Amino acid sequence: MTIHIGAKTGEIAQTVLMPGDPHRAKWAAETFLTDAACVNQVRGMLGFTGTWNGHRVTIQGSGMGMPSLSIYANELIRDYGARTLIRIGSCGAMQEAVKLRDVILAMAASTLSTPSRGIFRELNFAPCADYGLLRAAADAAVDLGVGAHVGGIYSSDVFYDERPDLTEQMERHGILGVEMETAELYTLAARYGCRALAVLTVSDHLKTHEALPAEDRERSFGDMVDIALRAAFA
Repeated sequence: MTIHIGAKTGEIAQTVLMPGDPHRAKWAAETFLTDAACVNQVRGMLGFTGTWNGHRVTIQGSGMGMPSLSIYANELIRDYGARTLIRIGSCGAMQEAVKLRDVILAMAASTLSTPSRGIFRELNFAPCADYGLLRAAADAAVDLGVGAHVGGIYSSDVFYDERPDLTEQMERHGILGVEMETAELYTLAARYGCRALAVLTVSDHLKTHEALPAEDRERSFGDMVDIALRAAFA
């Protein structure tokens, strides 16, 4: 048991999927895992452990933003022995070739700042995904017939951004999408020698201003969870 996770020793699997929304964690556990049991309810940030194709998996909510994810990732790795952490979440597309419902596999994550920025000081550390997970996820997307894009994303400190000039430069340099957590996850994975990947469903588009209807999200998010699980145990 830690400050933010109430699970007992042995109740967290070495493979953890991390959606930001705790209710999405509950949905994913009920939909994809066998014999899923709730192992954390502290502050309403739900976590569940069960099995997928015979493999133990924990699905733990991480909250919104890098500071919140940093808390859960640190405790999962240091206190519970998690070794593979895969973020499953939504993102906004920044390139015309990326469509609603597509999946982005984040090869690297750019950012203005992360909770780890103070450690690096003047160094601009480049956080990136585990190559084995990235390749396995790309293969899984092909097998499932899901439109997937591999490349760089932007992890923002804020949801309501007021930097159109920065957005323009990211689009110019091929950034595929924007979300709020991955850069810190990849940094922590590098620090602790773990595997990490972000598998992201495109729920809205910054260029076309389209947004995925609420009733369509569950099916599309299911593709993302399926890819993440296949990649984890490829």
